[in-house]
Amino acid sequence: MRIAVTGSIATDHLLTFPGRFKEQLLTEQLDRVSLSFLADRLDVRRGGVAANIALGLGRFGLRPVLVAAAGVDFPEYDAWLREHGVDTSSVRVSETLHTARFVCTTDADQNQIATFYAGAMAEAGRIDLGEVHRRAEPLDLVIVGADDPEAMLRHTTTAHALGVPVAADPSQQLARLDAEQTRHLVDGAHLLFTNEYEAALLLDRTGWSRDEVLARVGTWIVTRGADGVSLAAAGTPTRDIPAVRTHDVVDPTGVGDAFRAGFLAGLAWQFPYERAAQLGCALATVVIESVGPQEYKLLATDLLARISGSYGHQSAEDIASRLAVTP
Repeated sequence: MRIAVTGSIATDHLLTFPGRFKEQLLTEQLDRVSLSFLADRLDVRRGGVAANIALGLGRFGLRPVLVAAAGVDFPEYDAWLREHGVDTSSVRVSETLHTARFVCTTDADQNQIATFYAGAMAEAGRIDLGEVHRRAEPLDLVIVGADDPEAMLRHTTTAHALGVPVAADPSQQLARLDAEQTRHLVDGAHLLFTNEYEAALLLDRTGWSRDEVLARVGTWIVTRGADGVSLAAAGTPTRDIPAVRTHDVVDPTGVGDAFRAGFLAGLAWQFPYERAAQLGCALATVVIESVGPQEYKLLATDLLARISGSYGHQSAEDIASRLAVTP
């Protein structure tokens, strides 16, 4: 299965605040917030939603095509991605701008406040997904992740015109998209990914009800943190997949991207959606136990032990039959 992953490539600046945001925010003063959080740790890591998902797929041996824009500082990052099985030949490298920056502060409750600087991502709209489809092996699925809004809309239009199924994953960009743009990204998607908050925001943005969204997409996958994942499709009961438990939460950055990588790997191996979601939940737990979205250690024995412990021996046996990972 040839998967194209569109979206951001970024450098993550991850700060840790030992207190709790909720103790600093005053309800009656939210219209004039002026706060500074003293962080006691800074980690600089490779990131960006498209790069995170592509790297996860690459580690499963699927060689995804990364379709995104990066900056003049990309060569070292490029080598890292290629080393982990990502096809970066379709990445546009800006001649003047630096790779996007994600600056995120995480508090003691794993809440996050972040700012994203687009940088070279602003050039993503110049990438022709049709050319990628023609140049490489024909694409079987296009993930439209958080990116320059123009690029997200263009990639969606092109994929539909080519007849390539779309996995819509607007995530952080829902805050920038208007109603018409959000509807365009969602309508006709084979898969729709959101977390719980984004699900509510998407309904508000589109003006559609939940049933109206389900009538327009194949399956809506909603990640719910420690409560697991919900799979919803029109005319069928919602299926809830519990999370893989952990007692060692280190950093939530990139956990949603890890779930997507595991889920999509499962689909590439033709697993049922429930089994694919279990693989995604297991990989998400691996990532939450490390700092940064890409530096985790991926070992087949560890992953299968997590799956067996949470979902049973049969689940682990099914996944083991296709599992090939690189550290």
